[in-house]
This record gives sequence, C-alpha cells and structure tokens, in this order.
Amino acid sequence: MHSSFDSYVAHVVEVSASDEGFPKVERVVTAVDCGQPINPDIIAAQMEGGVGFGLSAALFNAIDLEDGRVVQSNFHDYRQLRIGEMPPVEVHIVPSAEPPTGVGEPGVPPIAPAVTNAWAKLTGTRVHELPFVRALSKA
Repeated sequence: MHSSFDSYVAHVVEVSASDEGFPKVERVVTAVDCGQPINPDIIAAQMEGGVGFGLSAALFNAIDLEDGRVVQSNFHDYRQLRIGEMPPVEVHIVPSAEPPTGVGEPGVPPIAPAVTNAWAKLTGTRVHELPFVRALSKA
C-alpha cells in the first residue's frame, strides 16, 4: 500500500516462477482511493501504466558502471518489461465523494513490495535488492 498526492493505492500480486527461476507476475489486483473518480478509464489506465513501469524497475532495470561509465547504451542491453510479460491488471476504484486527487504516480511505488512479498510467499526466499534479475543471479 502506498499513499501520495492524497491518493491511496494497494496492489495484490500473483506470481509464479519462470523457467529461469525469476518471478513471473501472473495477475495484479489494484485498489485505488483517489477521491471522487472523474474519469474511471483514465484512473485504470494510470494504474496499469504504473504497474508496467514499476515492474520493469523491480524485475529488470539495472545500470552498471565500469571505469566510471555506464555499460548499458540503449534498450538492446537495458532490459524492460516486454508487452507479452505485462500481467492483467484488475483495477478497483473506491467510491468517494471527496475531492479528486492524483493518479499519475501513486500506482508505481507499491508494485515492487507486492512482488517481493508474493515471491517470498511462493519460494520462502526474501529478496533484499532490486532488480530481481540482479538479486537472484547472485543467489
């Protein structure tokens, strides 16, 4: 759960283990309390986008330095979540008569903790470093 911009967002994540031993996010269920919903489709789209952006960071995004320079040069060697890896996101908007609040960023921060908690439940292993691809490669 996370709050920012006077909004509250919580994610529940279902994960499985990929053939490579990394988390595969199967499904995300999101609840968002952002005051009076003005455009529910935009709210859902912002939550879905936040999940995709946050999953890229949590699972893959890593910048490596060698001799003071960044190793990655472009998207061919800087891994992002691929469209086929994007899980279904079920968004539940809390009904409210409160003034509308922000939905652009609040969906991003709670996704990494949701994935790490689901992974710990699945495997019994806690991950204390992100991205997962780096942390689990060291294990």
